[in-house]
Amino acid sequence: MSRPGYNLKQAFSQMGRNKGMYFTSIMAITAMMLILGLFFVAFVNVSLFTATIEKDYNVIQIYMAEGTDETVIQEAYATLEKTEGVDSVTFVDKNMALEILKARWGENGYLLDSLPDNPLPNSFQVYVEDKDAAHALAASALEINGVDDVVYYQDTIDKLAKVSHFIERGSLIVMAFLVIVSIIIVANTIKLTVFNREKEIGIMKYLGATDHFVRAPFVWGGIIVGVLSAGIATGLTYLIYSKVTDIVGNDIARILSVTVVPAGYLMQNILIIFLCLGVSIGTCGSIISIRRFLKR
Repeated sequence: MSRPGYNLKQAFSQMGRNKGMYFTSIMAITAMMLILGLFFVAFVNVSLFTATIEKDYNVIQIYMAEGTDETVIQEAYATLEKTEGVDSVTFVDKNMALEILKARWGENGYLLDSLPDNPLPNSFQVYVEDKDAAHALAASALEINGVDDVVYYQDTIDKLAKVSHFIERGSLIVMAFLVIVSIIIVANTIKLTVFNREKEIGIMKYLGATDHFVRAPFVWGGIIVGVLSAGIATGLTYLIYSKVTDIVGNDIARILSVTVVPAGYLMQNILIIFLCLGVSIGTCGSIISIRRFLKR
């Protein structure tokens, strides 16, 4: 592509003569990238949630039954402190638990003031040495007198990890399928353009034009299709992701104590990925479509 100015001019010229076909190609590749973009942002956020919650694998919440008297609570505290693998035990009474919940609710915390009674139970926050100790305590804590429920983050971590792996594998499968479809679409679009210029290409070859000279405008056309698709898909992904985070972002922060990944940061990475993908698809599709004509 030693003459990019000429090649780009020819590429835009043939796109102008075949607007419908090129528009269809751009829309198809944009749809493919949009799907990949949504998979990508979902995967990144689920991975972040998993990594954040995994840091709390050594924390176990042990809830006492409603109405448990002070003596039983003290006995449970002593039992937990003596349990092998336990680093520390913190008692959280129901009033403190309500204040913590209000803090998590942020500006909506005032809604809890209207409750007739405090529905939260007394609890213990137990820190353990390692995952083995956490598993053992989670299994045995229910046998302690007065304990009503045990919440262990490992269950949540395992579920999020499964979701993360599913999205990752699903993204790879979907991406492979859609990339192949996109290459075929671009190849067919360029092929129709080549058919329209078949006589012109034959004359150029007869006059001594090299394969590189003939191929370049079509390759540039495919690249332009890929770049335009990448830009549109990135913009749409940004709009959708921003809207979703505006709606549920604060709720996720309150419930999981973790924020979603900022849209601006994600879109920079997505744009780079989409540009590389779009250029690759456009180049491959163009080369495949014109190769057989250059062999004549």
